[in-house]
Amino acid sequence: MRAQYFGLGLSFAAALLLSSTAVAQQAAGRGPLGKGRGSDPAFAADRDLFHELLQHRADIRREVTETDQGVESLTESDKPEVAVAIQKHVASMEKRVKEKQPIHLRDPLFAEVFRHTDKIKFVYEKTEKGMRVTETSDDPYVVSLIHAHAEVVSLFVKNGFKEVQRNHDLPPKPKDDDS
Repeated sequence: MRAQYFGLGLSFAAALLLSSTAVAQQAAGRGPLGKGRGSDPAFAADRDLFHELLQHRADIRREVTETDQGVESLTESDKPEVAVAIQKHVASMEKRVKEKQPIHLRDPLFAEVFRHTDKIKFVYEKTEKGMRVTETSDDPYVVSLIHAHAEVVSLFVKNGFKEVQRNHDLPPKPKDDDS
C-alpha cells in the first residue's frame, strides 16, 4: 500500500520530540500556528506511542539512503509489536501533517522542516516488519533539510531520549535562496 505521507523519518523524529519533558508539560494555549496543546487531543496518544518506540529503540533498525532529491529510509523491527508500533506511528504522524499539527518546534531543524512541508513529497509503504519511506523535494534547500532530518532521526534511534533533548542546527541555505 502506498500513500502520501509526511515520512516515517520525519514522523518518528517528530514523535520522539513529543517525549521531551518540556513539551509534554506545556500548558494548553496558543501555539505558533494558532493551535495549543488544548486543541490537540491526539498529543498524549502520539507521545505515548513515541515513548514505546524509544523504549524499544534497541529493537529498531534503520537504513537511510540519501538521494539527489531526498532520502529513502527503511525502519523495521523483528519484534512484531514494535513493527506494528512503527506502522501506527507513521499513520499518526501523517494525520499531524495533514491537519497541520506540528510538534517539537523548539528544535530549529524541526521548526524549519514544518515550515516547508508543502515542498516535501512523502511516499510510504508498509513492510512486514515496519515501514519504507521516500521523502523528496525539487527545492535544493528542502532537500538539505530532508537529509539533515533523516540523520537526526537515526541519531534518535541510536541515542534515545538524550538526543531528543538536543536542538539540531539547520543546514546552510543557498545564497540565492529566499525560502
